[in-house]
Amino acid sequence: MQQIQKATFGAGCFWGVEAAFGQLRGVQSTSVGYMGGHFANPGYLDVLSRITGHAEVVQVDYDPQQISYRELLAVFWQIHDPTSLNRQGADRGEQYRSVIFYHTSEQAAIARQSKHQLQASGQYNQPIVTQIAPASDYWLATAEHQQYFAKQKSRQKAE
Repeated sequence: MQQIQKATFGAGCFWGVEAAFGQLRGVQSTSVGYMGGHFANPGYLDVLSRITGHAEVVQVDYDPQQISYRELLAVFWQIHDPTSLNRQGADRGEQYRSVIFYHTSEQAAIARQSKHQLQASGQYNQPIVTQIAPASDYWLATAEHQQYFAKQKSRQKAE
């Protein structure tokens, strides 16, 4: 039996990214936080101020027997614009960059191949700017940011 594996993606504001991955079969859990910067234990306002170098990311714990890393990447590519440098919609800044943080050499190879195939497909007229980098320290965002959209739906139903 294979163990649960981790995948980490940055694709703009982490709330929507988490919601997209959280509903997939085979995803055991998701959390939001920060990765890829040079500042220990950053808070939301630190990252927002653009002084830390971190990206808002979603860490996905998944069962590779139920969903593959390639399938997770397919969702990643669909939920954001990988040609937009440091911006997704109205969100601007390096914390919203498109980035894949790999946890294994196999993930790195699959991510690079996936990016190359997407660029070669002609789906985008501009270059894909998604970074592919090794996973580094992951700093969990506060509880108020975890499962944000699900919490908002619950609050609306209660009102």
